[in-house]
Amino acid sequence: MSKDAGHNKLAAENRKARFNYEVIDVYEAGIALTGTEIKSLRGGKANIGDSYAAAEGTNFVLYNAYIPEYLQANRFNHETRRPRRLLMHRREINKLLGATEREGLTVVPLDIHFNDKGRAKVKLALARGKKLHDKRESDKERDWKREQGRLLKARD
Repeated sequence: MSKDAGHNKLAAENRKARFNYEVIDVYEAGIALTGTEIKSLRGGKANIGDSYAAAEGTNFVLYNAYIPEYLQANRFNHETRRPRRLLMHRREINKLLGATEREGLTVVPLDIHFNDKGRAKVKLALARGKKLHDKRESDKERDWKREQGRLLKARD
């Protein structure tokens, strides 16, 4: 097995985020985790479908992210849905704070992955919620792209 086998690996993905929200900007943040949470993330059973990031004082915190217990940890395990602090540069935090307070935007996690150094990172999106007609429009666009692919494949 190669040295980089565990790196750049996707641990959890929020597939509903791009459907429910219009992504304006994307940021990458570190996440403060315990040892058992990292081991459990490497198993790939985490879920961030219902999670969100919000300001708590001068920091951002990831709420409602599900990281299952690590079975071999016994009594030293972690809470599965505890709030987790996000590690970002002050300038990025200030941009996100301003956008959420002034413009009413939302900070939504897109995925949790491991970088080249093996550290867990969260890809955050500054997003605006879509209305029902916007969702229908994106459905039509996706179906049309799929149909175009079929037509091009049949033509060849």
